[in-house]
Amino acid sequence: MKIWVHSDVSDGRITDVTFELLSKARDLADDLGGADMEATLIGSGVASEAGRLAEYGAGTVYLADAPSLALYSPLSHVPLLVGAVELWRPDIYLFAATSIGSALGPAVAARLRTGMAAHCVDLRINDRKGLSALVPSFGGRVIGEILCPNSTPQMASVKPGIFVKKPQASSEFRIVKLDIPEDASDERRLVPIGIERRHPKGRPLSEADVVICGGFGVGNKENWLLLEELAERLGGAAACTRPAVDEGWCEENRMVGTSGQSIRPKVYLGFGVSGATHHVCGMNEACVVISINRDEGAPIFEVSDFRVVADLNRILPLLMDAVRPSVRR
Repeated sequence: MKIWVHSDVSDGRITDVTFELLSKARDLADDLGGADMEATLIGSGVASEAGRLAEYGAGTVYLADAPSLALYSPLSHVPLLVGAVELWRPDIYLFAATSIGSALGPAVAARLRTGMAAHCVDLRINDRKGLSALVPSFGGRVIGEILCPNSTPQMASVKPGIFVKKPQASSEFRIVKLDIPEDASDERRLVPIGIERRHPKGRPLSEADVVICGGFGVGNKENWLLLEELAERLGGAAACTRPAVDEGWCEENRMVGTSGQSIRPKVYLGFGVSGATHHVCGMNEACVVISINRDEGAPIFEVSDFRVVADLNRILPLLMDAVRPSVRR
């Protein structure tokens, strides 16, 4: 059997989520009794990156490197991967649930007339039916199991931060160059006229040792601004749940959970967070979880190391007084 992982590329570099997927693919390969683990890599000037995939266990890298592949286009990337799958026949194909992966993976699956489980929180091997993809359902209240036993490859996408990177060099490594379809140079191809980069405000959640997270229980914009200030004083980052985004208190790129980011800070401090499954899936790998909620039955307490049953309007001012701006790192 073969397990493929598609490389997520940004600015000509393979992103960390690819290595997370390769690490999980190794576990799946072991469960299958030693399946081959391979990767696909598409882009411009990315050939030098292939060796990094071998460091995480990829025995074969299927490579397409050309200037026309610098930016994602369905007229170039999709037929290229479809042709590779039809020729080399992987049994399982994994994608990152990033902006590009979320467009590319389903398009490839549709052309191959197979299914794809999106935004998974775990992947397992079902003894009888191959890949079992676990996805939050019904607003995160339950975890659904998705199977696609009658078509191949069995495909799934996973958001960054779900799995842990575990280097394991491949004993044998080879590069197979893919034939680039004519569509890749077709005049109909999307041609970029420029790139505009917008850098998010504040410290990236993925880099913060301390994350201050606010939920619907924060109550208002004024309290949210206090959370942001507290995060800044602690040298950390401010995060939120979906209701806080819906209320307009914070931007969507600060959301943690299956619809947002997955984080692993040293300390997670939650204010007014109920603890719905779709949020917990994104923060349950934090080293220490501290939760403040006036509802003593809040589900967030089930995954918390320290629990404070209190109104945040009493706790937050005390914290702001105790943590002076001078402690900022």
